Amino acid sequence: MENSPLTPAECVRVEADALMRLADRMSGPMKASIDDAIHRIVACADTGGRVIAVGLGKSGHIAQKFVATLNSLGTPAQFLHAAEAAHGDIGMVGKRDLLIAFSYSGETEELLRLLDTLKLRAAALIALCGSTGSTLACAADLVLDVSVDIEACGMNLAPTASTTSMLALSDALAIEAGQRRNFRPEDFALLHPGGRLGHRLQRVRELMHANERLPQVPPETPLLKVIHEMSEKRLGMTTVLSPKGQLLGVISDGDLRRLLEREGGFALERTAGEVLHADATWIDENEFAATALAIMEAKKITAIVACNANRTVTGVLHLHDLWER
Repeated sequence: MENSPLTPAECVRVEADALMRLADRMSGPMKASIDDAIHRIVACADTGGRVIAVGLGKSGHIAQKFVATLNSLGTPAQFLHAAEAAHGDIGMVGKRDLLIAFSYSGETEELLRLLDTLKLRAAALIALCGSTGSTLACAADLVLDVSVDIEACGMNLAPTASTTSMLALSDALAIEAGQRRNFRPEDFALLHPGGRLGHRLQRVRELMHANERLPQVPPETPLLKVIHEMSEKRLGMTTVLSPKGQLLGVISDGDLRRLLEREGGFALERTAGEVLHADATWIDENEFAATALAIMEAKKITAIVACNANRTVTGVLHLHDLWER
């Protein structure tokens, strides 16, 4: 396939084939090495160390992505640029740190010049490379083979299938390390307070409109006061609660419009208890916001009532509370 132009689809197939071969090695001859690498990552984090990923060029970009994934899953990590390390950055490496070097050839000159110093400073060295007989591999305490038969490039030159394999393997290491460290969705949310993913992994109780922001009326409330409550709280609905705070039903903007169209001014003589929807959708306040979002989208509603274990209403979560993040 060398020197033969590849179609975009053929490029993807080459990379997909490389990933399948990698997966076979990971579950076969590399299984013990993979487990060893993950054990070292977990042990490093549990003892206060950091994973230091070092690389240069395309491999360096993969190393940076690895660091970002580790950090997002609660495993402390930092990237070390192989060229900058020789000018002082190597000082970031400590005795409890685990060094993971990314170099497909295993012969990156800037990296090889650092090996002796890095090995003296770090707890151990793991190499991700495509040549198990390379200088880097021979110097490492553990080698993870990311070799590919061909690159997804007609000239078999541009790092493509090899970097994809390196990325996939490093993702697998980061994910399994997080699982072994019992990293939970709640932890993910804490590390992503400004992101949409983290926001949706928060609990409903953390995002809902509660207390004075909760639209609520008793069943005997005249419709005019119901309208006032809905206008003041601006959620497009109100809950109708029993004296004990339990959910009797809800009234939405749409309910009011349809009622006024049907009955005109006579509708204002009604009470909340007469016009409420008793089969209102509600969710436990301890559920994930993502679960609430899925329910709202499935039922085509813009707000959902939150209750505690006794079905006492504690708040309302609006669709915009999730979309805006």
